[in-house]
Amino acid sequence: MIGDYLIEISDYLHEINVVSTAFRIVLAMITGGILGLEREIKNRPAGLRTYMLVCMGAAMVMITNQYICETFVDFDVDPARMGAQVVSGIGFLGAGTIIVTRRNQIKGLTTAAGLWGAACLGLAIGIGFYSGAIIGAIGVLFAMMGLHKFDEKIRRGGKLIEVYIEFSSITNISSFMAFLRKNNFEVKDLLIDKGQLQDNENTALVITLKSEAKQHHTSIIQLLSQADGVQYIEEI
Repeated sequence: MIGDYLIEISDYLHEINVVSTAFRIVLAMITGGILGLEREIKNRPAGLRTYMLVCMGAAMVMITNQYICETFVDFDVDPARMGAQVVSGIGFLGAGTIIVTRRNQIKGLTTAAGLWGAACLGLAIGIGFYSGAIIGAIGVLFAMMGLHKFDEKIRRGGKLIEVYIEFSSITNISSFMAFLRKNNFEVKDLLIDKGQLQDNENTALVITLKSEAKQHHTSIIQLLSQADGVQYIEEI
């Protein structure tokens, strides 16, 4: 008896009606809001409201698409056409969250990927694929929150490290290169720029180094800070 009742509710929520439409929009709000809250806590450009709007908008697109397919049954209507435009069109919003800083840092990739994921979840909710949307939301949230420390641990303990260094003078660069060779570091990439400290004579390096053995990046930073002429150093 209970099973039949649940089946009836499920069928009702998969149809296009006022209740199912409201349920899908609210579910999209909750799903997008949860994902956006994680970004909001970390003070990212796209936060709670942005994720919520993206997820709701995508859900509304699929609800409209389903409504068109059920209303105009005599016409050849593609049920995935509008959803496909969301998947490709969300790129402009994601690209707006990606920035390259003066120190050659790329920020916003996770936020952009999260927005794309929120749009896809909204599409699933909008068409009534509730189980897929909920499982997908758990997966996206786990990737954004649960794997953050694991990702940091891997990155901080690898052989490659990218650092931003400011020197008191450009003449210190040659001695710094000798310091790197002496401590068995291999230079993989190098960019020379103007420093950002108050002294206009400062020279900055954005450099990617490879060490012979894995070691924590904190110890590498401490070692590099001992080189002659280093005024400021940070990992990027």
